[in-house]
Amino acid sequence: MASTRLLCLFSAKAAGTTKTRLAGAAASRVCCRRSVCSSPSRRQSCMSAWVIDQYDTDGGGLRFTDEATVPTVRSPTEVLIQVHAASLNPLDISMRGGYGAKLLKLRREPLSAMHSDSEFPLILGRDVSGVVVDCGSEVTHFAPGDEVWAAVPPWKQGSLAEFVTLTEYEVSHKPELVSHTEAASIPYVASTALSALVSAAGLCRDSSSNKRVLVTGGSGGVGTFSIQLLKAWGAHVTVTCSHNAEGLVRGLGADKVVDYTEGDVAEQLGMMEKFDVILDNVGGDTEQWAVGLLKPWSGAKYVTLVTPFLLNTDSMGLMDGTINAGVTLCAKATQNIISNGVFYRWGFYAPDGPALDEVRKLVDAGKILPVVEAQFPFTQVPQAFQKLEQGHARGKTVIRVAEEETSQAEDLVLDVGTETAESEQGAQGTAQQN
Repeated sequence: MASTRLLCLFSAKAAGTTKTRLAGAAASRVCCRRSVCSSPSRRQSCMSAWVIDQYDTDGGGLRFTDEATVPTVRSPTEVLIQVHAASLNPLDISMRGGYGAKLLKLRREPLSAMHSDSEFPLILGRDVSGVVVDCGSEVTHFAPGDEVWAAVPPWKQGSLAEFVTLTEYEVSHKPELVSHTEAASIPYVASTALSALVSAAGLCRDSSSNKRVLVTGGSGGVGTFSIQLLKAWGAHVTVTCSHNAEGLVRGLGADKVVDYTEGDVAEQLGMMEKFDVILDNVGGDTEQWAVGLLKPWSGAKYVTLVTPFLLNTDSMGLMDGTINAGVTLCAKATQNIISNGVFYRWGFYAPDGPALDEVRKLVDAGKILPVVEAQFPFTQVPQAFQKLEQGHARGKTVIRVAEEETSQAEDLVLDVGTETAESEQGAQGTAQQN
């Protein structure tokens, strides 16, 4: 495909790999097979998983176990999925440190406010691609053996394990033309981008033609997906990123690219025609200058994915934090609509199986490419977290939970900066981007 060859061309010019060092011999001895608990008091099926036993903001806390309880189908609408691949997101790092703990614990167990039961051990991982192995009695869209992908809700046990359960409404059939490793890079960023662009910004396939959209922080997972989705819908896309990611985002379809390391980014963007929508992946002081880049009194929308909601509930408690976040949002929304007719909104990650059905069609049509920066085997999840913590992502970091066959269509994936934690010769990507 021409678009893929273009991506590879830009990537090859900036090619280079950084070998990820092994954290220790212990990880290489991890056994990733399904086993049976030997404890006489607990004769039940077990699985391998990476868990945390407490929240840790210092970057540690991950523990491998081969005695995690295999989840079971407890609801008529649930499906049990054998995980073939998962991927990491900044949310996983935040959740490991306790981000959103109070609200998510309440969502997992509504009665937790009345007792002190622990949510641990907790399994992270919000992306999954795998195979259905069991279904509830009322499941109608899936059957054992189906290849599926999904974004795992943050209040559920995650995908850094051999099995995960989800409702059928959170699951979608996997695109046929990509492997599980490639597919696992998409569900979370797709769900987040769709929630922001559709639910908050009001865009869709039929209303995006010639809309001017600015995406800040365009080289990460949500950014690279959003660029491709918006271009598939016919929008004009401007992106901010650093100079070494320009080839990547242009190859994905960005019409204009602004290097935030070269001068005042607000000044550079201010010289352009104003925008209909801004999707802010950066946060911080961005909104102080970005809102002024929107078309006044024309229904333009500013949507940020960096909100204080969960931080407030963590620090102030559920009720006070929710009230404080609500007051903040209302104040900013009112100020912007009164001063220049701009809609100010927050975007949130919202898992949605039917939405992924539409994404699947775009992937199989070659309009959205998986952007994989690094791959790690299941034995080296801690090293994958270390890679993600370095920041400046160029796509996604993927975990191969179960080794799989070669991709059916390698020409549909952009494998940027193929940094695997094992020194293997056959990288699945055709180009590298640092």
